[in-house]
Amino acid sequence: MKKKKEVYGQVKKGVDRGLIALGIILMLGAVLLGTDFRNEVGTVVGVALSPLTSVLPMVMLILVLSVITGLYSALIQKYTMDWSLMHRIQEKMKRFQAEYKEAQNAGNKQKLAKLEEERAKMMSEQGAIMKQQIKPMMYITVVTLPIFYWIYLQVDANPSTILLPVLGERSLVQGVMGFFQYWIVWYILCSLMMSQVIRKVLDVGGR
Repeated sequence: MKKKKEVYGQVKKGVDRGLIALGIILMLGAVLLGTDFRNEVGTVVGVALSPLTSVLPMVMLILVLSVITGLYSALIQKYTMDWSLMHRIQEKMKRFQAEYKEAQNAGNKQKLAKLEEERAKMMSEQGAIMKQQIKPMMYITVVTLPIFYWIYLQVDANPSTILLPVLGERSLVQGVMGFFQYWIVWYILCSLMMSQVIRKVLDVGGR
């Protein structure tokens, strides 16, 4: 039994490292290698996703994909992060900030000196939260970035439109601000809205 646990632990650690490495490659690849890398990844993902374009219009497909990525992200965060620890540290930080502000307003130098000693420990605990957030972020990147790259290819190759309140009909590839195109704005809006609903249903981060 102990040997099985050790083997399982080693396999899990290897998978973790592999996914984190893949997430980093997907992020840095687009930055360092540019459009060619993004297009290659998007083309590979297209083998699975492209048939969906004959079933759904691009606007609806982006909505569906935002639901899928939102669900995946919520599940990853729910089961890879220690939310009770995070809430404890956040509450501790709030109390620390309140005490520090009170000591500052009162001009209590002795209290401030004591709190400054505690600050280093608080920073260490904040670092623990950041470490917890890095792993799920890499896991999420492994799925969301390839999908994002594929959408980028698809809307460029097959231009379609979206009907917006006030603005009327707009091309998905039309620029809104800088490199932001309407399809990116639509994807972000869908992701934000659906993620909030999914996180609430799954009680992600709940107390």
